[in-house]
Amino acid sequence: MKQCTGVALLPPPEHVLALSVPGHHRPEIGHVLCELGEDHDGGHSAMLWDEGGRPGSAVWIRWGTEPARLLSLRWCPARDARHTDDACGLFNGHPSEHGWEITDPTDEAITRFLAERHPHLFPGPREGGGG
Repeated sequence: MKQCTGVALLPPPEHVLALSVPGHHRPEIGHVLCELGEDHDGGHSAMLWDEGGRPGSAVWIRWGTEPARLLSLRWCPARDARHTDDACGLFNGHPSEHGWEITDPTDEAITRFLAERHPHLFPGPREGGGG
């Protein structure tokens, strides 16, 4: 399943703007990309940071029909049965497929580009019967 293409623009917080030095480069609007699978139900979601002091949770931004909001959400406990070390990477109760089933089309395009130009960096079977 491909990754959702939802994007949200986030202005810098007012306290960051207040701390910026007058006459110098001011912080600009940033963006986040939805990490859920395409055609998911509900709002878009992106993980902002892992809460190191609170095991098992991270801060996510959720947006969609309502204004964007920050939420502390627990990690999805699911593990990929094929690779027991691979955790889902999304929040518990997420509305799409698990993280290992979602592919980022940009990452795939970059990998294909690099594999074509530097095949020695990508050993193993490739499309087209290469080796």
